[in-house]
Amino acid sequence: MDKRPRKSPPPTSLYGRQAVRETLRAGRRQFRRLTLAAGLKASPTLDDIRRLAAQRHIPITTVDRRQIDTWIGNSHHQGVVLDAGPYPYARIQDIFELAQKHQQHPFILLLDRIQDPQNLGSLIRTAEACGIHGIIIPQHRAAGITPAVVNASAGAVEHLLVCQQTNLVASMEQLKSQGVWLAGLEKHPDAVSLHQIDWTGAMGIVVGSEGSGLSRLVREHCDWLVALPMAGRINSLNAAAAGSIVVFWAAQQRQAAIA
Repeated sequence: MDKRPRKSPPPTSLYGRQAVRETLRAGRRQFRRLTLAAGLKASPTLDDIRRLAAQRHIPITTVDRRQIDTWIGNSHHQGVVLDAGPYPYARIQDIFELAQKHQQHPFILLLDRIQDPQNLGSLIRTAEACGIHGIIIPQHRAAGITPAVVNASAGAVEHLLVCQQTNLVASMEQLKSQGVWLAGLEKHPDAVSLHQIDWTGAMGIVVGSEGSGLSRLVREHCDWLVALPMAGRINSLNAAAAGSIVVFWAAQQRQAAIA
């Protein structure tokens, strides 16, 4: 039996003012240090970051901005870096429990091999704004919740339940066994328009990868395939834009049903 002490995971350097503020607001991670670039001008967001850090007794250090450029590897940090623990992935059951807590039908987003952090972050931001109860992503051949994704989502991911699963198809089967209907976004001969689906029940929206869309097994496990009606000369949208439209449409229908 290995009795050597286990090493703690290295801190994650989150960056960007909005991402850092929302991470501090959510309070779901362990926090180790807040680093600010010297000479930052005061702003309401920066004031919030300082206040939240003080409330959580997080050490604050000030360094030259070029040092932060070196740490992060880009200049998009806005002079703010938060060293925090790893992202707290959830269980699928946590999503059902959250929906039950709010006395709502589960509303879930499943992402099949989304690899671009900007696309993932955009979808997450839309999902949080539209009341998605949770997101399921694959563990392999897909982007995880990295600092770039936290930044791209403007910190929205810190307020969401995200499950990282080894097998997305097995997760789909689990959802269907608990009464969730699955609609996959795909331009396909068998696809129906998003207007033809009742989105008000227990629903999962499945969005495929940027290049190849839904994988075959994922497509076969969807109850419907959904296509967006296109009126312009461009006959397709990227994964983030198309997925966001469907999530927003479904959310509007669900809210109207409650009112």
